[in-house]
Amino acid sequence: MYKSRTKTDLMIEVWEVLDCESVGAKEIIAIENAVRGKFGANAVDSPMKIARLLADEGAELRHSEIMKLDVERRQESPYDAMFRNILKFSDFKQALVSIRQLDNLRRKFQTENDKDGLRLVRETGIKGKNRALMISKNEKVDEQKRIEKAEIAEWFQLWLQSPEIFENWIQLRMNSKDFQEKFANQI
Repeated sequence: MYKSRTKTDLMIEVWEVLDCESVGAKEIIAIENAVRGKFGANAVDSPMKIARLLADEGAELRHSEIMKLDVERRQESPYDAMFRNILKFSDFKQALVSIRQLDNLRRKFQTENDKDGLRLVRETGIKGKNRALMISKNEKVDEQKRIEKAEIAEWFQLWLQSPEIFENWIQLRMNSKDFQEKFANQI
């Protein structure tokens, strides 16, 4: 039905075919459906992004409708509840729970071949590692706490690189003489 070869061209083509004076929720939904049909569900942009593209092409926007649709779409994310408050690492126990929860999600998404879910797991793990590193380098933080956060950042890094060996590695690490000496009172 549509001749466009790129997603951007398709969105503009659908808008032109709709031949409407202004763009609101109904038009955005029609564009989403066309993109989903031709490029798949993962190719569908947010209503606000679609609206911005059309506005750049000269479309008049019905802002309140588009904003309402955008809010609805964001609330529909199947991942929100799974990732809410997953990153906690005020101590080793919480960090270990967070990494294990991420790993459970990783295995679930891998089994389901859910590329978006796997991407979110990886992004969340990187965020955990980066936050722990940031704290470990903050001179205002107590030195022992900085050392602990550097250790936790290493945990995240190892899990990101080799999630399959993490459980074995963490047991060896926590039982190691080095770990016991550094963190004996925090286990």
